Amino acid sequence: MKQLFLLRHGEAGFSEGTDFQRQLTKKGIERLTRMGAELKSRSFSVDLMYCSTARRTMETSSIIHNYLIIKEEIFLKEIYGGNLGDLIQLLENVPFQANSCLIIGHNPILSLLVAHLSGENYINLQPGMLAYLQLEIDDWRLIGLNSGILKEIFQ
Repeated sequence: MKQLFLLRHGEAGFSEGTDFQRQLTKKGIERLTRMGAELKSRSFSVDLMYCSTARRTMETSSIIHNYLIIKEEIFLKEIYGGNLGDLIQLLENVPFQANSCLIIGHNPILSLLVAHLSGENYINLQPGMLAYLQLEIDDWRLIGLNSGILKEIFQ
């Protein structure tokens, strides 16, 4: 069994810069802090985290890092503009020994990935929402359609 956490970045405001440069709002920071405390109370840990390099996802990562033990972090610009196939390929290449993975990214791709992996109806992950899936696989290369169970949504 593998564990997958899919976190949409916290609520971001609009700025004079590009979409890539948008920062978290005060409300977004507060919600992530509350959710982080809940995750910490459950003693979750993450073997590998992938995070988009957009400013709001990097800020989200920084907050969540205060509450989760994250053994390895990889920051990829490709997550920002990626599609469903890109994220599945990313997950297929998670090292075998990693039992848990967190992706901090963007919608609609994260919500599509939840539906694809779980076979559930599309759930529109709002900013700062995290989907926790239990994957019915022993090797990340086997990830695919209906290979997971949506266990919980945190917000």
